[in-house]
Amino acid sequence: MCELLALSGSQPTRLTFSLRALAARGSMSSSTHDGWGVAFYQGRDVALFREPAAAADSALVRFLESQGPATALAISHIRHATRGGVALANTQPFVRELGGHTHVFAHNGDLPGIFRSDAWALDRHRPVGQTDSERAFCALLSRLDTLWQGGNVPPLDARRSVLATFAADLRELGPANFLYADGDALFAHGHRRWQPALGRAEPPGLWCLRRECAAVPADAHDSGGVSVGSAAQSAVLLASVRLSDEPWRPLAEGELLVARGGEFMAGARQ
Repeated sequence: MCELLALSGSQPTRLTFSLRALAARGSMSSSTHDGWGVAFYQGRDVALFREPAAAADSALVRFLESQGPATALAISHIRHATRGGVALANTQPFVRELGGHTHVFAHNGDLPGIFRSDAWALDRHRPVGQTDSERAFCALLSRLDTLWQGGNVPPLDARRSVLATFAADLRELGPANFLYADGDALFAHGHRRWQPALGRAEPPGLWCLRRECAAVPADAHDSGGVSVGSAAQSAVLLASVRLSDEPWRPLAEGELLVARGGEFMAGARQ
């Protein structure tokens, strides 16, 4: 099973324990050892780090824990290969430019029908690798093209409407848990995820948590492992699994959440 993780914060912060916990699930002893990646937004661009290898064994992951860039928006993915070989081109998250902004996408699930359906035919956006996830991202960018033609950030409601329709169409193909960000907002869609105890794919596909972090000394870290610096801030975390003992909430099947600056915006549930 692939693993997803995202952060939206009101202040720049660092992923520490959360990235470590996710990486531990990507060791050679688990099924998620085929690659990992994380995109840290820095203004309109991202610092992207990816490796087609096990995250838990990565020296680069350990480096990013202490030296990774502070960010108010990040998306991470640990891969279990189902479509496409173990290669950098097939390693998520995927990043593209649209409307002068950097867009990031990561998906957990299996979408075999996306290669056979005319409804998902490629337009000007083309995959670099062979995964169904990247093909879905290219299709999403095609749907967003018109909104971003002016180069300015489109209204949130317009973007959310496109994402809601895209998510509903994607669910017709298979498990469709995904994270998407455009530099302004984070969109998270929960669907179904393989539940070993049940032996089948069932909700929840994602979990969410919102934190209020009081002002603390600059060198302090909270118990959840996200350093908060010296300023008070709010943070939204989304992950495939609960990463702490805090009150994580499971996303309902087909639920689309939107976060901006560490706050949940009005979402859409299909």
